[in-house]
Amino acid sequence: MNKLRGMEVFVAVVESGSFSEAAKRLDISSVMVGKTVAQMETQLQARLLQRNTRRQTLTEAGKAWYEECLHVLDALHSAENRIESLRRFPAGSLRISAATTLGSTLVAPLCSEFQQQFPDVHIELDLSDRFVDVVAEGFDFVFRIGELPTDTPLVAQRLGDYRMVIAGAPAYLARYGAPQSTDALKTHRCLRYSNWNSLNGWRSGDSLLWPENATFSCNDGQALRRAALAGAGLILQPRFLLADDIAAGRLVPLLEDALPAPRPIHLLWRQDVHYVAKHRSFVEWISLRAPHEIARYEKK
Repeated sequence: MNKLRGMEVFVAVVESGSFSEAAKRLDISSVMVGKTVAQMETQLQARLLQRNTRRQTLTEAGKAWYEECLHVLDALHSAENRIESLRRFPAGSLRISAATTLGSTLVAPLCSEFQQQFPDVHIELDLSDRFVDVVAEGFDFVFRIGELPTDTPLVAQRLGDYRMVIAGAPAYLARYGAPQSTDALKTHRCLRYSNWNSLNGWRSGDSLLWPENATFSCNDGQALRRAALAGAGLILQPRFLLADDIAAGRLVPLLEDALPAPRPIHLLWRQDVHYVAKHRSFVEWISLRAPHEIARYEKK
């Protein structure tokens, strides 16, 4: 016997006053109601109801069991309602991973806008350039730059392209001149993102585009941007990061015909998380807003 179903039957018998009325309430036969109550009494090894031809009354054990059944069924209904609410209304926590520069310039503002729409969702945004394991590390979503392996077990939504730009401050260009080719970069003071290496560095054809012997290295794009604005050297960073400075004339784009090919940006998630409202709403939000924001940066 299903114990939860047995509890529902017993509560119906007590509240309706008879087996026949309980059967009508549950849309089952009176025989099934009687059989269920009898099985429950056998399992509990206690008489729950005193029955005669005219009426039925609860025994002391029956009163105690009735109260416990109400507690259990109320807890079950509360749990079911909570899960239904999660499925219908975005709430709870989301753990999200993104590369540092992409995360600070694009993902963080989009997450903030998302929370304005869904304030019951709490976001933990982890910014790191390391390759995170979505499943093992418990992330709900990860934003990833570059081509994806064909055998990835994750669901992927392409959002747009990650375009790079080379730029320098007017003060730097006035002092050192503008490079006329990528080969000329070797003679310039260049600001380098220190997490790049021979495997993940940006390329122009078969060669590394950006000199490895840079005069200033840092693992933070914003710090490199500030150094470039101060005239410390030329910078190669995502257009997201430098678009406002270029539009305002604080930085001048260079070698636009020699820029590396753009890389795709994807939102990735596990196949089992798209059924709860917070996940579904986040995918819909990012799929709608991210391409618009990426396009806006490219127009600057």
